[in-house]
Amino acid sequence: MHSAAQLRYEDIVVGAVYEFERTITNEMVMQFAKFTGDFNPLHTDPFFGAKSQFGNTIVHGMLAASLFSTLIGMHCPGRNAVYMRQTLEFRKPMFCDDTVIVRGSVIAKHDSVHLITMKTEIVKGDEVMVDGEANARVSE
Repeated sequence: MHSAAQLRYEDIVVGAVYEFERTITNEMVMQFAKFTGDFNPLHTDPFFGAKSQFGNTIVHGMLAASLFSTLIGMHCPGRNAVYMRQTLEFRKPMFCDDTVIVRGSVIAKHDSVHLITMKTEIVKGDEVMVDGEANARVSE
């Protein structure tokens, strides 16, 4: 069983950064396709992917974005999180076997409702693959 952080609203400070590393595998892509029903050949067919503008199959954007749920639900605020909002911009394609860093930086706190705002991003090396902004309420 995985243990989620249990941060209290008072423990979270503007400027704090939370992150984890993840390697996206072909098995994850195929499980995501099965779960969602999105078998678009750009994600699942290596022959189709090889002929695409990317030269390979690419990871579903929403699979990559789902890692922000791990960031909010397991790292900050963790088990006390109520995920309220997420914006997304897909900047670069991700491929199977890419190892990425999923990062959230606390950019604001809203004391009256115990809400935090985080800049969220997925990076590979120096490149931002996906970014956006998240709001999470910290329930206690």
